[in-house]
Amino acid sequence: MLIEPKIQRFSSKGPVTDGIIFETYGCYQFIKTRKRNLMATLEGKKVAILTENGFEEVELTSPKKALEDAGAEVDIVSPQKEKVKAWAHDHWSIELPVDVNIEDADPNDYDALMVPGGVMNPDKLRKNDKCVEFAQHFLEEGKPVAAICHGPQLLIETGMLEGRNMTSYPSIKTDMINAGAIWADHEVIVDNGVVTSRSPEDLDAFNKKMIEEIKEGKHSAVTRTVAPTH
Repeated sequence: MLIEPKIQRFSSKGPVTDGIIFETYGCYQFIKTRKRNLMATLEGKKVAILTENGFEEVELTSPKKALEDAGAEVDIVSPQKEKVKAWAHDHWSIELPVDVNIEDADPNDYDALMVPGGVMNPDKLRKNDKCVEFAQHFLEEGKPVAAICHGPQLLIETGMLEGRNMTSYPSIKTDMINAGAIWADHEVIVDNGVVTSRSPEDLDAFNKKMIEEIKEGKHSAVTRTVAPTH
């Protein structure tokens, strides 16, 4: 006897899926139909989050969780050796363990780069030649890069933003334009694998596009132009 099938959500410590359960002679058979989230979308991908002390807490923790939930392996890469300290609105916040010191980090080990914001964080990163070179690799190779809020300040130092459609926190709009970017006030902008957003309010859209671009893989490589002088 075959009982009429019914749609049911199913999970076994993994992705929540839609499926159909049939009962036949007292035995249950689950037929999976589709995934309801992005779990395992980035299986086999490895992503570097490059940061310094003073990153805006949610601008690192939210993308990191989204990446890991999608199946990616994520390393926090930093000039700091053991821990890196967050800033939350107007005060120092949590500390997170550093997985790889920038001195030991090889960009060839990673499929994509994510740069959180915070006023202090990118200002420190952009003064560190190793950090700039690390970020530059991803643009040169056409690997996905995602930067939010003040994070794109690091990318300015690569000299590789000419003609790119981008956004950022409004206060660095002029810096972005001077670096050659075509700046616009949108929650998220994607240009040839580079994903940028304005602020924590845009994190949902930012995370979604970041995962999409990393899933797509390499894009067209970019030629470096003359870096801005200081």
